[in-house]
Amino acid sequence: MLSTERLVRKDSDYYIYTPGSLASNLFLYPSIVGHFTYQSGYRLSRDSFDSFLCIYVKNGCGTILSGKERYEVSRGQIILLDCYQPHTYEVNQPWETLWMHFDGVQARGYYDAITQGKNLVVTLSSTYRFEKYLTKIYEAFRDSTPVNDATLNNWIVNMMTELLVSRESTDRSANGSDVIEDVVSYIMEHLSEDVSLEELAKKASLSPFYFSRLFKKETGFTPHDYILTTRINHAKFLLLTSSLSIKDICFQLGFSSESAFCTAFKKKIGETPSEFRTNHTTML
Repeated sequence: MLSTERLVRKDSDYYIYTPGSLASNLFLYPSIVGHFTYQSGYRLSRDSFDSFLCIYVKNGCGTILSGKERYEVSRGQIILLDCYQPHTYEVNQPWETLWMHFDGVQARGYYDAITQGKNLVVTLSSTYRFEKYLTKIYEAFRDSTPVNDATLNNWIVNMMTELLVSRESTDRSANGSDVIEDVVSYIMEHLSEDVSLEELAKKASLSPFYFSRLFKKETGFTPHDYILTTRINHAKFLLLTSSLSIKDICFQLGFSSESAFCTAFKKKIGETPSEFRTNHTTML
């Protein structure tokens, strides 16, 4: 359909899509897709529109307002908006966009992971793959090409993955993710050893206090809890896939004593190692 909005070029078009019940309950899906060219002075403000909105700026520039934050966007950038919340966008100069309203059971999860609640504008080093999949969706509707919900989901997931990988790469350089990844690898290589906080912090070239905070931010665990959880998970695997005694497993994974191992295991899993091996081996 062609747009009839004021200050939108008359050849701008959009397409409305209703997903099947399977897509509504399982997939990401588009609800409206369009290719608009806006004239300077265009402004749209809404309290709510039940979906998320992805805008790819092909040319021109504009302004996005979401909550109390204001974002300036220009050619080649991508905006991700939570339209369930109040939002506004304004056009500063002729603005050509390819856009898609989308939703689905995992839509908010992707939105939160990509934007982290504050960074709604993404700049990709290369927009080729993102634009390719967004264009595929737009052209499928424009040309009335048969396409199923699973394929649409796949294309949207590919788009979200491009944004997520870009955000993670940016964050990694900004917040020390590479350092923590190196430390995690070191922990895995020395899981059976008594690795101290001071040793890990030294490995990261950080103070123990700052290292602990950064590690918790990146993994969700304190260093001690991460090591303990990893050892317990490894113990679960050995209990079910080997004939090693509980004592052998205990010392292989770096616990100081069998009683310490059994106490930690039961606290984490709710069963002793013997109960876990018996109960879960029987079920296999």
